Amino acid sequence: MSSRHNARAQASERAGKPAFLQHHLDTRTPNPLAPAVELKDLCFSYGKEPFIQLFTESFATGSVTSIVGPNGCGKSTLIKLMDGLLHASSGSVLIEGVSSLDMTNRQRASRIAVLAQASRPPAMSVYDLVACGRYPYHGHQGHLDPIDREKIEEALLLAGVERFRNHDLRRLSGGERQKAFIAMVLAQDTSIVVLDEPTTYLDIKACHELMGLITRLNTEMNKTIIMVIHDLDLALRYSERMLVMDKGQSILHGTVDEVLASETLEKVFQMRIREYCSEEGMAHVLFPCA
Repeated sequence: MSSRHNARAQASERAGKPAFLQHHLDTRTPNPLAPAVELKDLCFSYGKEPFIQLFTESFATGSVTSIVGPNGCGKSTLIKLMDGLLHASSGSVLIEGVSSLDMTNRQRASRIAVLAQASRPPAMSVYDLVACGRYPYHGHQGHLDPIDREKIEEALLLAGVERFRNHDLRRLSGGERQKAFIAMVLAQDTSIVVLDEPTTYLDIKACHELMGLITRLNTEMNKTIIMVIHDLDLALRYSERMLVMDKGQSILHGTVDEVLASETLEKVFQMRIREYCSEEGMAHVLFPCA
């Protein structure tokens, strides 16, 4: 048994309950050779109209992948299918080689952390929000043990919101608030992080700060990042791979260079993309097609 599990067991015994009742973790062994997330022949409909049909894609472990496409093409629906918020009529979602249907909500949340689109912030402190990330590891009464508190402190520090720990979430700026939500995801301590439009409502500086933080999660913590993002320049600048969607279908999935070379983005978005290189780095300028 690892020192981490020993510490959890000791904390649980001090609380008067055995560890297996305190923490409902998924005991299935992940397949190290499997993709982080694999979607096989997914079908989903809103009402009677088919929306996503026989969708098959996989997301490599340790990569940063952006999902892009026009509004209404199915990007957020795909995220909800990964998270179990929506259920496919057929097909399967595999998380590290294990079917999501074989997992409880807590077991799934111990493997994959999903940050949904920005909404009205709840009335709570930053610390309490970040503590919500420890949900997969709580006992029945939701008590935080020493390991939980350590993970919360680490997440606050890494996300750069430690000084806001006692602040009302509703009083933070958009960028600060989004970093607090990222801290919650960090506290969840999963190997896979899925973000649905993380830069929505952020100004330019806050967008790049947040994308820099996301990059660090990948390079320094080896987390697999899957994100839906509308800003093509940000997606091209900070991603390793891109999945281009349209009308509920996967149009192309490849490296950023492969996607650019294919001109798929230009066809799907009806935009011309030009690269601009300077001493500060590479950027992409978009022009409407005539």
